[in-house]
Amino acid sequence: MQISGRLSAAIEILEDFDKRRVPLKTALADWARSNRYAGAKDRAWISGLCLDVLRKKHSLAAAMGEDAPRAITIAALRFLWEFDAGRLEEVAAEEPHGPGALSSDERKMLSAVVTRETASAPCYAAEFETYITGIAPPATHIAGNFPEWLTPQIERVFGDDAASIMAAFASRADVDLRLNTLKAEPEKSLAALKKVKGEAAPVLKTAARIAAPNPSERAPSVTVIPAFNKGWVEVQDLGSQIAAAASGEIKGAQVLDYCAGGGGKTLALAALMENTGQLYAYDRDARRLKPLYDRAKRAGVRNLQVRSPAGDEGLDDLAGKMDVVFVDAPCTGAGTWRRHPDTKWRLTPQQLERRMGEQDRVLREAARFVKTGGRLVWTTCSFLIEENEDRLGAFLKELGGFGATSALDQVRASGLLTPEGEDALRSCVTPDGALRLTPDKLRADGFYIAVLTKNS
Repeated sequence: MQISGRLSAAIEILEDFDKRRVPLKTALADWARSNRYAGAKDRAWISGLCLDVLRKKHSLAAAMGEDAPRAITIAALRFLWEFDAGRLEEVAAEEPHGPGALSSDERKMLSAVVTRETASAPCYAAEFETYITGIAPPATHIAGNFPEWLTPQIERVFGDDAASIMAAFASRADVDLRLNTLKAEPEKSLAALKKVKGEAAPVLKTAARIAAPNPSERAPSVTVIPAFNKGWVEVQDLGSQIAAAASGEIKGAQVLDYCAGGGGKTLALAALMENTGQLYAYDRDARRLKPLYDRAKRAGVRNLQVRSPAGDEGLDDLAGKMDVVFVDAPCTGAGTWRRHPDTKWRLTPQQLERRMGEQDRVLREAARFVKTGGRLVWTTCSFLIEENEDRLGAFLKELGGFGATSALDQVRASGLLTPEGEDALRSCVTPDGALRLTPDKLRADGFYIAVLTKNS
């Protein structure tokens, strides 16, 4: 496909997204089914542009003076992808595939932003953000690129730093990897990742990272390299890895992963346990557990029991017996907005309220499996207080018998934390001893991690 056709496709897909409010991947798939001539590189280019538009939707709209898909997509190509203004004019006007010649207003707005020639910083996108900040200055939700209705919740957690922290949630995410010590030494796995430009992530001893690629290119395909298929590495965000490490020293322990889903954190827990003790994985939705069977086999996990509601495999026999109950609770997913920017524009107040109710239920259910002296690890991929401190506060007030302990101490006890990682995590400690991870501090997804000890 020509660039003009790709640009038109991105605009069409974003118009469909606005109209139907379906996940972006659904809108992309529907477009691809109707346009089978588009190759893998075409789809990667189009998807990358759509994602960047949704990451910085408000900033782009502020630059253009309107938020129509055409305007903000053209703006993304100019300001974020560094397209020359003259070339963009040609691409837009190209017949029959382009979206149509630029209007005089569009030309004016596109030329108003600082140009490459006058930019003092090497990153053109950074110059664009500087320009946007200087327009008004913008409201917090515009500078931070999040829905306006979430302003009270976000300012509640981040205060005066809300705009700058949320700007980090509008950046592109790296490809994070976990080095599976059940199959290979970290050094061996890292050497195998050199061919896909993988490097150690200096936070955990078993974490690696592939830097975010150019937006118009696909990320290296980790799942096709021999090291992945041998089970040496898993794709897992650094924040998720830190959450699993908050289980602490668990070799030989009885551990329940209560909301296991596809099993990413289950496999991380198994590696921490070194195939000792007993690890149980459960999820109310049996369909979500399906990938775990093959993933556990590839990863060399031998101490896992999957308890599936589809097989009428309950958990009653585990009540009061678990050393650690790990709860990766259902949440809004606000912490994953770098990777899934479409979800922030689809989130509603009603969905947030519904998630809070689900979290209360999950906490009550999971608590009964913790033995006296055992730990309940609560984690969400959300930074919102409403989904974290508020839920734990209500739980402790209602149930009692649990007390908060230092999450950082437990990560340290896992043996995975590096000196650099300890310095970074100290800046993430909350007043109640939990950890709130944000990409401005760790280049990780947003996570909240709390550890409770059962005292009676």
